[in-house]
Amino acid sequence: MEEYSELRDLLEIDSPVGYTAKASAYVFDLLQTLGLRPTLTNKGVVKCPLGPKPILGLVAHVDTLGLIVSSIKADGTLAFSSLGSPSLSSSEGEYVRIITQSGIEYTGTLLLNNPSAHANAEREKQERKYETMHIRIDAEVFSRADVEALGIRNGDIVCFEPRFRECGGYLKGRFMDNKAGCYVILEVAKRLRKQRKKAPVELFFSNHEEVGHGGAVGYAPSIRELLVIDMGVVGAGCDGREVSCSICAKDSSGPYDFEFRKTLTLLAEKNNVPFTVDVYPFYGSDGSVALRAGMMFELLSSDLAWPQVMAWNAPIERVSRRLFSFASRTSGPCLNLCFPQRSKQVQRERIDPRLTTLSRSCHIQNLNIIRFDKASHSFCRPHQRVQVISNIAVIGIR
Repeated sequence: MEEYSELRDLLEIDSPVGYTAKASAYVFDLLQTLGLRPTLTNKGVVKCPLGPKPILGLVAHVDTLGLIVSSIKADGTLAFSSLGSPSLSSSEGEYVRIITQSGIEYTGTLLLNNPSAHANAEREKQERKYETMHIRIDAEVFSRADVEALGIRNGDIVCFEPRFRECGGYLKGRFMDNKAGCYVILEVAKRLRKQRKKAPVELFFSNHEEVGHGGAVGYAPSIRELLVIDMGVVGAGCDGREVSCSICAKDSSGPYDFEFRKTLTLLAEKNNVPFTVDVYPFYGSDGSVALRAGMMFELLSSDLAWPQVMAWNAPIERVSRRLFSFASRTSGPCLNLCFPQRSKQVQRERIDPRLTTLSRSCHIQNLNIIRFDKASHSFCRPHQRVQVISNIAVIGIR
């Protein structure tokens, strides 16, 4: 298990979205030990170039799902809200850690209200939702005052046990999404350093993917393409399997870049990497938020099965190999953004300032903004030039 010790260490660091500083610090320190020069953005993102003027960004997220204390109930149990979108039905009975503002940690259990089948004949029929569940603290507390005396307050972070296991060649854990993805791009950095090679690549460890804005901004100004590593999907209607990589052609945010996807499939075939191409009906990633920010992207995945997310060491190795072979690829063309023409007042007061502000915050490649006049069915002249990424790809870990 020594080969994957860094993955185990990263999995065992609590990092629900909003509480990722320790995980980011671990990644930062690991990159420094490789002789690289990572930086930390004001948002908490770890960035690290693997060569001068990077044009390709490799993206993975350190944040995971979790909970947050929303109120202390009169009986000494805790009401909670979600951090991301954890499945309550699969989380019932899970052990949790409650982290207070002062840094003191308490343990507890996520339970259904009135959970005993010996006292609640309707237990199996009840819907698992925030109003019907609570966190029981592992302490003798029977009132709100008892809980407050421990130092627990609204807003305290609640972390699920990671439950990392190695089982017959499989690596299992609750948060392989997306600690396995982080491990993969760290492995790319390690192999390049071992071979004393540089590549026009920037590693980007986002920390707000689970709430939809992790990969929106912060890339190096020279970045033109993104390759996002995230969990893949194993389920009905998908070809993905636990023993292969998955390339997503489309998810809930729309289709990914066709040419980028084609390049990934050709690389997989050339390097004998087992893969599938899938459409994910209910899925989003850092690539999704990048698309909304005006970028084009593709999703490559290594599949994870829920609720206990599982990845096999072979697919992780295969994703690492594919990324390594992709690191020196050149960038694609710039992108034209087209949207219906509106009144000049609306353009001036709403659309242009938002696009300009967004593009400047992204610090990336040029884009033509072109308006389409519905009345004449013709394109207007390019109105202005702003900065966006032209191609993005997303990879998930099975």
